[in-house]
Amino acid sequence: MASTALARGQTAEEVLDRNLAELLQEMRVAITGVQILFAFLLTLPFSARFEELGVFGTTVYAVTLLSTASATLVLIAPVSFHRTLFRRRRKEQLVAFADGSLLVGLALLLLGIAAAVLLVLDVVLGRWPAVVACGFVVTLGTVAWYLVPLRQRRSPDD
Repeated sequence: MASTALARGQTAEEVLDRNLAELLQEMRVAITGVQILFAFLLTLPFSARFEELGVFGTTVYAVTLLSTASATLVLIAPVSFHRTLFRRRRKEQLVAFADGSLLVGLALLLLGIAAAVLLVLDVVLGRWPAVVACGFVVTLGTVAWYLVPLRQRRSPDD
C-alpha cells in the first residue's frame, strides 16, 4: 500500500479511504442484483405452479434460495464489521474483510443466478437445454468475474 500511496501522492489513510469507497460502490451493484433475485425467489413458492416442480425443481429452488440468501448475508457482512469496529481505527482490517466478502458474495451470487436460470429454463425449455444454459451462465460468470481479472492482475504492468 505504501507504494500506491506514494505514486498517487496520498497518505496511507487516504488510500484506505479510497479503497473503501470503491469497495462500497462495487457492493452496491452486487447488492442490487442479489435483492432482485432474492425478492423473486421469496415469492415463487406462493405461485400456483410451484407444486408442479417436482423433486429436481424444488431441490434447485432450495439451492438457489440458499445461495442467494448466503450472498445477501456475506455482502452485507462488512456493514456489521464496520459498525462493530466503528471508531477503533481498524479501516485496514475493514477494507481487507470487505474485499474478501465481496469476492465470496459474488461467487454465491453467481451460483444463485446460475441455479435460477436452471430452475426457470427447466420449466420453460426442458431439462437439457436448461442444464446447457446453466453451464453457459456459470462459464461466462467465471470468466468475466474471475478469470479475466486474475489474468490482468498477473500480467506485467505497462
